[in-house]
Amino acid sequence: MIKFLKKRYKLIISLAVIAGLVIFFTNRSSVQRKNEKEVTAKVKSGKLEEILTISGAIDAEEKITLRFQTSGRLAWVGVKEGDYVKKYQGIASLDKREVEKNLKKKLLAYMNERWDFEQLHYDNLVLGRPISKVGELTIEERTILEQAQFDLESSVLDLEIQTLAVEYANLWTPIAGIVTKVAAPFAGMNITPATAEFEIINPSTVYFSATADETEVTKLKESLAGKLVLDAFPDDKLTGVIDKISFTPKSGESGTVYEVKFKFTNLHGTDNYRIGMAGDVDFVTGSINKAVYIPTKFIQEEKAKTYVFVKRQVKNEKVQVKTAEEINGDTVILSGLKVNETVVLPGK
Repeated sequence: MIKFLKKRYKLIISLAVIAGLVIFFTNRSSVQRKNEKEVTAKVKSGKLEEILTISGAIDAEEKITLRFQTSGRLAWVGVKEGDYVKKYQGIASLDKREVEKNLKKKLLAYMNERWDFEQLHYDNLVLGRPISKVGELTIEERTILEQAQFDLESSVLDLEIQTLAVEYANLWTPIAGIVTKVAAPFAGMNITPATAEFEIINPSTVYFSATADETEVTKLKESLAGKLVLDAFPDDKLTGVIDKISFTPKSGESGTVYEVKFKFTNLHGTDNYRIGMAGDVDFVTGSINKAVYIPTKFIQEEKAKTYVFVKRQVKNEKVQVKTAEEINGDTVILSGLKVNETVVLPGK
């Protein structure tokens, strides 16, 4: 016997290891089954609302970037970042000495052309003619006068263009608001239109710009009320309505999405709410009064039939039910269940 065991000791050890593993995994599976408890829920009744949540960020209707029309030397900068400016307030100007001198030069040229024109007109109409023939011109005389008229009109246009150049040397803001960018803050700098930008945003025109995809936008309409929660202020509940839904998709997006402009109705003071702050806005797009419903995860299907497990007395009873639409994770039950019954999702 001892000899036999010595010859078969490797086999015996292997069988013992296998038996130990079988016992270990059997006990582990048993513990897991005990830990996998049944999940239950009550059948509820009440108002069931369909909530559509879309995301976006704060934007403003009135925001502009101002630039000079020409290059030049900055003579004056009247604002800095954070300043509040009024509508049509001057904010900067270029050195106007050159353009003003050019304007004066154009004015003198115009006056000189005007005097030449009037003298030529007088010479051709009056001098050397009897009074009865004044106003009668030959073809040559008419041509000379027309050319003089053209020269006069050209000098007038030169004067007007130079007047615009003087005007364009000043920069005014067409809106009231906060100065958010001054790219060239110091006078004396030589600038180009691209290097001297001034940005202004009117904080009283802020709104929430959200995006809805093509399946969501069909559920929204203008004047629909909603509630907004910003990531930066989770305790502030902002209310408002949809002011506008874009007719065309928003450019620069990876998918087909439409801008939804959400205007605030209870925004008291805008100092804390800044451009670019993100958040989510909720809209109630549908509701059912006195609905009987349970969480959708308890609904099971088998052979084109819908059923749930209901805890009745000491066992779970399989009950066929008739369902309607699903709203925010809950399914409306039309028949098969009673309010306050307990549905069960059996453990595996």
